[in-house]
Amino acid sequence: MKKREMASPEKIEDIVLLARNGDKQAFSRLVDIYSTRLFSYLYRLTYNRDDASELLGELFLKMVEKIGSCRPETFEPWLFRMASNLFTDYLRSKKRREKMLANIEEQVEPETQLSNKNDVMADKLTRQLQRLEPETAEIIVMRYYSQLSFEEMAQMRNEPIGTVLSKVHRGLEKLRQLMEESDD
Repeated sequence: MKKREMASPEKIEDIVLLARNGDKQAFSRLVDIYSTRLFSYLYRLTYNRDDASELLGELFLKMVEKIGSCRPETFEPWLFRMASNLFTDYLRSKKRREKMLANIEEQVEPETQLSNKNDVMADKLTRQLQRLEPETAEIIVMRYYSQLSFEEMAQMRNEPIGTVLSKVHRGLEKLRQLMEESDD
């Protein structure tokens, strides 16, 4: 197992000073020195390689943006504090996403059960889907008939997952309203 390279505090301070002055090689050097440790840290927090990689990328972008506010002698604690803050934001986002998903699933379940039990209701649902805007109908069909996950839909549509969740939620509300107003 290769032992990670450790730089003396003076050397790190020198590299940070160069990076603060815009030296791109100094930034690359900091990434080389800290990427393995930071990835391990984030991976152990997220238990997911993709999420850890994404957070690591965000962390290094923030490092570039904010290195001017860092004192060279406190660089490492500053960097790990930023990583910790990013993880906290990640958890908040994940909890919000899971809560939204649970709410949407609860709202959709009754419609799905009705359409499976009653062909008349399925026909009514189809007619009301046709009354929605094409994009709204498409996103509902993608989710509940094609059974795509919200993440898959977000990737397909090149939109943030929150946007997709909001569109599905608004579409379901509109569809529910049309179903209640229908004389069928």
